[in-house]
Amino acid sequence: MDRFARLAARLLSARHGLVWLEPDGEAAEAVSENWPAGTEPGAAVLECCRRVAETARPWFVPRTRHGAAAFAFAGVPLVGTSGELVGVLAVVDHRPRAWSDDDVRDLSDLAAACSAQMRMRSRSESGRQAREAAEDAAQAAEGEATRAHELLSRSELLLRASEDLADTSSLDDVRQRVADLVSGDLKPARMDLLLVREGMLRPLNAAADDGPPAPPGTGSISLASHWPAARALREDRMLVVAGPPGSAGAASGPPAAPGCVGVDLHTAVCLPLRGTRDALGVLVLAWDTPYEIGVEERAVLATLAVYTAQAVERALHLDERVTVARRLQQAMLTELPAVPGLELAALYRPAAREDMVGGDWYDAYPLPEVPGTGGTGAFALTVGDITGHDMGAAAIMGQVRSMLRQADQDHPGGGPHEALAALERACRRLGLPAGGTVVHAHLHPAAAGHWLLRWSNAGHPAPLLAGPDRAVERLEEHDVLLHPALPPQPRTSHSRVLPPGSTLLLYTDGLVEERGQDIEARIERLAGHLAGAPPGIPLNALLRSLLRTAGASDARDDAVLLAVRVPGP
Repeated sequence: MDRFARLAARLLSARHGLVWLEPDGEAAEAVSENWPAGTEPGAAVLECCRRVAETARPWFVPRTRHGAAAFAFAGVPLVGTSGELVGVLAVVDHRPRAWSDDDVRDLSDLAAACSAQMRMRSRSESGRQAREAAEDAAQAAEGEATRAHELLSRSELLLRASEDLADTSSLDDVRQRVADLVSGDLKPARMDLLLVREGMLRPLNAAADDGPPAPPGTGSISLASHWPAARALREDRMLVVAGPPGSAGAASGPPAAPGCVGVDLHTAVCLPLRGTRDALGVLVLAWDTPYEIGVEERAVLATLAVYTAQAVERALHLDERVTVARRLQQAMLTELPAVPGLELAALYRPAAREDMVGGDWYDAYPLPEVPGTGGTGAFALTVGDITGHDMGAAAIMGQVRSMLRQADQDHPGGGPHEALAALERACRRLGLPAGGTVVHAHLHPAAAGHWLLRWSNAGHPAPLLAGPDRAVERLEEHDVLLHPALPPQPRTSHSRVLPPGSTLLLYTDGLVEERGQDIEARIERLAGHLAGAPPGIPLNALLRSLLRTAGASDARDDAVLLAVRVPGP
């Protein structure tokens, strides 16, 4: 409680914070460590806390008086497992002040976290009591040794659950970890994880041992239905269904959950999963033989449900974050233009860590008409990598991509090196911290179906050019990379003629860079796979094949591939 009091005082820039508990609590009217040593909160402060407790509503007072002293007070009620009030989280400032909306929201959020911690400690206490009961039973009689061993193993189950579920990052990972945990000790014949989605309880689709994943929506049930799983969630309590379907001892109503339909099960338990704000879903465990669920077992199952709910809530948060990040990344990736006489294809693979997005991008667009030429039919190609693997890198990448396009539009007839130099000058003038590598190219149609390639490379991995004879050349020429700390350097362009049957491949280092391996050897491996590609393979299929056979296996970095083919005869 002292931690929350200190956090509240620090976050709201107040002099003191405290957690006040109901008078019948074992630590009633607790005082934070950051209250002045040797003093107690004044009667007026405690009276303010009691008022919050009596009204069960937040109270933010900019000015109140006690004798000659005036102070500001802010307090939010703390709520227990069943919605009962257990105390107040408050801060006090020895000067009048106006509480902002941010202050109200921050203290409310801290109070919600404090309440959740108190509920968790209460449930953990139940688990501790279950372990102590198991130890007492083991000492009471030798004949109870087996049962005591089982109870102790349940305690070990909870310890493993707290450790194994603490670092899960996806819903599938949560489901697999819970399945592994219960299979060793509880040994249910079936386990289902149902989540609240769009007003329904929907099973988390995962591959069964003997079949493919269930189709989306299969087995969904209404939250208002009479299914035991839905009732357990509505009533916020553990619900046990005992006896096989159709037997005299069976609970009235349908089986526990849709996954139990048609399965000969004798006992099932539905455990509601509560998040910090909303109901998350239900964990269903079912046994095909009679299974006794006593007081200790209930405590173990309830605590397991708490750990599972925390893991599910974290996975849902990460999933939402990744979804938003991926949508942002996809919105900034270009739809390739149709270029007469050429084939284009691109592929983006996100990183398998952090926000799962980053600064890698590709681009392709027509170049502006050169005055006096009547049109060029030329277009630009770009593959780049802004340093970073998060939303910040993706945002800078979006700006750099747009600025490079603008540079080409403002310099009709100029080479790719001029566009890169203009980009570098603009970033420096605007203070944009854009660091990374990029290869920027212009393609111009030439006679007899040939194309003229001009490119400028700012420290990027060398593009690969496969000729009509399948020989692969590395276009090694490059200049210094982009970095805000480097002084401006001359940018140069280089050129090659692409005859019919040529394929140009641009890529980022996420494709070929892997920890513990030589990047040059991996680029040679990529070139070998490009040279050995089947003739006439569609470009999209070629890129997928190169990613699968030559790409980094750990996907620690995002990767881009962009290919251009001059069709052969």
